[in-house]
Amino acid sequence: MGSAISLRTDFDGERLRLFARQTNDANQARRLLALASIYDGGSRSDAARLGSVSLQIVRDWVIRFNDRGPDGLVNGKAPGKSSLLNDDQRSALAQAIERGPKPYLDGVVRWRLCDLAQWLWEEFRISVSVQTLGREVRALGYRKLSARRGIMRRMPMPPRRLKKLPRRCGGNRQGSRQRQSDRNLVPDEARIGQTNKITRRWAKRGSRPSAPHDQRTRSAYIFGAICPRHGKAAALVMPWCDTYAMNQHLAEMVCPLKSDPF
Repeated sequence: MGSAISLRTDFDGERLRLFARQTNDANQARRLLALASIYDGGSRSDAARLGSVSLQIVRDWVIRFNDRGPDGLVNGKAPGKSSLLNDDQRSALAQAIERGPKPYLDGVVRWRLCDLAQWLWEEFRISVSVQTLGREVRALGYRKLSARRGIMRRMPMPPRRLKKLPRRCGGNRQGSRQRQSDRNLVPDEARIGQTNKITRRWAKRGSRPSAPHDQRTRSAYIFGAICPRHGKAAALVMPWCDTYAMNQHLAEMVCPLKSDPF
């Protein structure tokens, strides 16, 4: 039969009871009181009965207490599953996100999570799911880029405040509508096609970098205006939406109205 492991000599029962009163961990306090009874001359069976555990667990407490003192009696957290990426691989991933893909080599113009997962496999032979990679990217401080429209950056006040501007200025909205009924020109524009961001999809949180859109699409902008009262309309289809196109649209609106002014 093996002999009992003796407790370290730099503690005594009074000090352990003092630690038990000061701690907020109930399990640590229970273990400290059990070991304090051993310091006071009690048996290991009495300590096991006081702690409501077996003799083997009391032996484990003694070993942990001798190694690390009272801190050794605190329950530790399980390490869990190890991370798929180490620090060097995370650094390489961050550099790849900042650098962006090479279209002739990677086959894409901006990184998606599935593209980054494929890049990790080609570089390090590590298979990572999209969900896991998304958590890694967020842990690196990156967020999916959501660029504001240019008109929102140029507005001196938010759109919600602009909607209430006539009322605050004392304007008569009803009278304004009646005056506009005689000359109701409704301009509009529409774009056919899709323009995605070409520079990047991810950016550091709070950075808000510029995000130019892809212009390599077959797009057309339709400018139109109608006058329901006179049954007149004017429309233009332009390849770009710029100042020149808007001026041409305004000139086209004036042409059918010269013969029949309002």
